[in-house]
Amino acid sequence: MGFIKAFTGALGGTLADEWKEFMTPETNVPATAAIYKAVKNSTDAGRGANVKGSENVISNGSKIVVPEGTALITMQDGAITGCITEPGGFIYSSTDPNSQSFLAGNGIMSSLKASWERFKFGGIPATEQTAIYVNLKEIPGNRFGTQSEIYWDDAYMNAQVGAVTRGTYTLKIVDPILFVKNFVPVEYLRPESGPFDFADMDNVAGEQLFNEVVGSLSAAFSNYTNDPSKGNRITKIQGDQIGFAQSLSYAVEQGYQWKSDRGLEIVKVAITAIEYDEDSKKLLSDVKKADALSGARGNSFMQQSVARGFQAAGENGGGTGLGFMGMGINSVGATMGAFQQPVQQPAAAQPAQPVQPAAQAEDPYEKLAKMKKLLDDGVISQEEFDEAKRKILGV
Repeated sequence: MGFIKAFTGALGGTLADEWKEFMTPETNVPATAAIYKAVKNSTDAGRGANVKGSENVISNGSKIVVPEGTALITMQDGAITGCITEPGGFIYSSTDPNSQSFLAGNGIMSSLKASWERFKFGGIPATEQTAIYVNLKEIPGNRFGTQSEIYWDDAYMNAQVGAVTRGTYTLKIVDPILFVKNFVPVEYLRPESGPFDFADMDNVAGEQLFNEVVGSLSAAFSNYTNDPSKGNRITKIQGDQIGFAQSLSYAVEQGYQWKSDRGLEIVKVAITAIEYDEDSKKLLSDVKKADALSGARGNSFMQQSVARGFQAAGENGGGTGLGFMGMGINSVGATMGAFQQPVQQPAAAQPAQPVQPAAQAEDPYEKLAKMKKLLDDGVISQEEFDEAKRKILGV
């Protein structure tokens, strides 16, 4: 017992005239539906299709169409008796010795054959079979979100990071046999069942996937931000739907075996929001500032800061700023020590001086720019510059 291929691809032309009655997927099912039943249809002279009934049971001689992006599964008493993933038209036969129960196509992975051998019906099928369709296209609109912060070790910030996040993902059924046997509740596999819809709020199986994705987010963020091929940049996640999907898919496979046990795979992820906790926000701000002061960009920034400092000194009529650049290494060392030591008051009384306006505190980044200039001119060593940088930035 099995199927005989009548044509490949879509129903049309002469066959549309010959196939007065056949079975196709029910219409008006949402894109988020994973399983839906076969329904009886008929063609009119205009090649249109009209639903004649909803009984998704096939028998000897039944004609059935498998559209692109779907798989046909036939069942008896909860056991799989047939599987077709190749688009086209087929005739069910309980007597033809050339009929086949398994016809794979549509780019399905080779492991589908192994799943068929593992779960196929072991006895003699009855003359009537229940027919259902499995959606093999990307299934959109699957949401995830956290109510409290999740935490992960982040290579970019070199620390633990916490955030609340939410978004959506698309998933794909890559093995319809595993999906039907190991994941779909039995009530969706009966002839009178409605669609198995991931967006259905009463679908407990869909809710289970939501919880498992949320439980995998921490590992997924860690996978992504600690992957050198992703640049170790947390800021890239929201724009990298496929890259983060790979990290999330790996995390759910490690934790819940979606692909190997259920025939499911995450394809794309869209993160709509990441809200960092207060400590992570401060840390991210500090890391961005440190990045701005490193490399070629940092050199340019510091040169501009030094130039602005010289200009300000000239406008104020002071010569001390220019004299700063002529100090010897010992004087520079004393200057660096000044960042660490409080100013000592002279022991002897000094003559009274006119009261000067209080000087504004020098911007730490301008201080650092001056020290960078000294480093570039060879006046101080790299170690002395690094020490001054840590003191000034407080890192």
